Amino acid sequence: MRIFEVRYLDMISERLRSGGLFGVLLIRSGNETGPTSTYQVGTLARIVDWYQGSDGLLGVTAIGDRRFRLLSSEQRDDGLNVGEVEMLPDQHDVALPQEYRALARILAGVLDDLGKLYDSLERKYDDAGWVAYRFAEILPISPSGKQSCLEQDDPLARLEIVRQVLESVRGPQPADSD
Repeated sequence: MRIFEVRYLDMISERLRSGGLFGVLLIRSGNETGPTSTYQVGTLARIVDWYQGSDGLLGVTAIGDRRFRLLSSEQRDDGLNVGEVEMLPDQHDVALPQEYRALARILAGVLDDLGKLYDSLERKYDDAGWVAYRFAEILPISPSGKQSCLEQDDPLARLEIVRQVLESVRGPQPADSD
């Protein structure tokens, strides 16, 4: 993220000092600077790196940590939206079925090519949910499509969404023979 608005600079500064998380919600209608309606399910994010760009803007790298549901929200005087959330249950690892193993191999190659951003990420290629979330991050899926993946509680259903997107981009792939 590239940060330049005072409300976000203040929020990021406070989060850097406290080590705290911040919530990210997709805007359903409206825009950043006016009245908005957001989706109710979002992601808590933690800052893992930051830098001052040559253009003076603050660059922030954050990683999604956990899903939440927005219960209520309000806009502060400075324009920052704050709210009360409930944490959604942690999703347990679900073994990657044989039929999706080729996707895990594709993902491994892609993450290796992406370099620094994914270097420190724990790799869980045997977990269906982890594989689906990584693909949802990197594939050219519409924001509403990414939101559908985030809201999906069943990791196998999420993985099927990802497979359909991949097939629409690459065409059907042969069945895995491992």
